[in-house]
Amino acid sequence: MLYPHLAGRLFGVPLLIHRPKLDVILSVLAPRLGLDGELPQAALPASRPVSSPTPGIAILPIHGTLVRRTLGLEADSGLLSYQAIQAGLDAAMLDPGVAGILLDVDSPGGESGGVFDLADRIASVAKVKPVWAIANESAFSAAYALASAASRLMVTRTSGIGSVGVIAMHIDQSGLDAKAGLQYTPIVAGAHKNDLSPHAAITDEARSMLQAEVDRLYGLFVDTVASHGRLGADALRATEAGLYFGDAAVTAGLADAVATFDDTLAEMADFLTPRTVQRLAVARAESFASSTPSIQKEIPMNGSVSDPTPDTGSPASLVADRPAPSANLETPTAALSYADAVEVAELCQLAGVPERTANYLSARTPVHEVRRTLLAIRAEGPEIASHLSPEAMAAQPEALKDNPVIAMARARAGKE
Repeated sequence: MLYPHLAGRLFGVPLLIHRPKLDVILSVLAPRLGLDGELPQAALPASRPVSSPTPGIAILPIHGTLVRRTLGLEADSGLLSYQAIQAGLDAAMLDPGVAGILLDVDSPGGESGGVFDLADRIASVAKVKPVWAIANESAFSAAYALASAASRLMVTRTSGIGSVGVIAMHIDQSGLDAKAGLQYTPIVAGAHKNDLSPHAAITDEARSMLQAEVDRLYGLFVDTVASHGRLGADALRATEAGLYFGDAAVTAGLADAVATFDDTLAEMADFLTPRTVQRLAVARAESFASSTPSIQKEIPMNGSVSDPTPDTGSPASLVADRPAPSANLETPTAALSYADAVEVAELCQLAGVPERTANYLSARTPVHEVRRTLLAIRAEGPEIASHLSPEAMAAQPEALKDNPVIAMARARAGKE
């Protein structure tokens, strides 16, 4: 059974979890750990259904107690791993049909191991595609660390967020051992080998060691949340791990606005205008595919690709505010817009190396650098673009109708 291992992940280790939820978990495990009657009893809350996604927006549920790994205890146990969250996040980032990501958070928090790396990952993805979050009843402790990394954080009227703190529990079951006629005698090498044993009272030295680790993780927690820009480190410490609900969360600076889940989804859809973005992708794909069979012309040496001529109703006008390429081609930009990510995918497809797309997006390689690299590959090796005959060129517009990439982009844009 996994119960002894779970006990090792609950007792004597710092946790980023809402205290009442910790009591719930301990009450469920207590009978299985031989601690009947030592802890208050409570029932696990029922799981909630997941909302259907809106086209162009990937909804990533963050529900339940958060752990580094589930170790075979799946969703029915109420556990969700940081690994599973990151896998869903990365899939949404690389999906060209996803314009933005909404984190649907309902969690009391959980383990400290892995949470700060995932929060940094969310903040990094938010530089490529918009990432919003909503506390859809709770975003406490570790869950708040994740939600705070989103570029916009909403809270419902009844939802709670906060609990920016760290807790560690030590259980002394020596009295229970004595009642059972058991006496544990540790034989150790190393003065601290038996620290935090549940079969003895905690020593002052062991307590100081555990407190130091709690304080260290607390500092990391505060600094991580502060780096996301809503509240400074001093203000976060001043909350004293308090809980904030609805309007109070916004007033405290821990959230951006009060809204329902549906309103947040609608606001994000308006912000992203995914249909317009998809039309832009179609316009670019058609322009690239129909202009010329020569990749050298499709990817000019000056590092620019001409968009369709802007007009009042043209999607190309939406990219007028895109920053000009840097003169230093060796310096990558800090982030890629969604339109740039689409263009990178198109360039790799046209160059015959679609497998490079994921690496370029993960590294946030600028579009002009992708063009330069592909041109260098072409110059050093065999042609990577197909040579089309005049007859094939004449038939090219008709062939575009059968191109699955173009068909998919048109379908998403509502053209077909």
